[in-house]
Amino acid sequence: MTGTMIDQDDRRIIAATQGGLPLVPAPYAAVAADLGLDEAEVIARLQAMLARGIIRRIAIAPNHYALGLRANGMTVWDVDDAAAERLGARVGALDFVSHCYLRPRALPVWPYNLFAMVHGATREEVEGKRTRIRMLLGGALKRDDVLYSTRILKKTGLRLGAAAPVRPAKGKSDVSAV
Repeated sequence: MTGTMIDQDDRRIIAATQGGLPLVPAPYAAVAADLGLDEAEVIARLQAMLARGIIRRIAIAPNHYALGLRANGMTVWDVDDAAAERLGARVGALDFVSHCYLRPRALPVWPYNLFAMVHGATREEVEGKRTRIRMLLGGALKRDDVLYSTRILKKTGLRLGAAAPVRPAKGKSDVSAV
């Protein structure tokens, strides 16, 4: 990522869109009007933030519970460290894995270093997907487990907070109400 600083207008655009785009025929025009900006500027700034890695994508986020995917398990894997990054990328590429991370182990209590969130309509379906991951990991796998969700306490994507670094927009004050 080349630059992580955002200016006040970028921050306002992120804040206005992080919960989703308005469901109107011209969503970028609506965001622009709400912010007192030009639609082309909103689009250009979003494209620039995508190119810089400030935002990852603009996409629809389906509600997997509403789609009937109610068995959700964070699968945890103790994988040989020498193969963990390579195999983690392969696990992350599976269409049924929504999140995949490498994390340090917390020995001796927690031996797992690879985490992958798997969704299914039933626990049996998730277990079948775990079997596929086990086969993919092969001899690098030492042990695994799954932590099933029992209740949603909070479900949102990252929301921009006050701690994000900001630089004043060109020609604007550095005082912000955000």
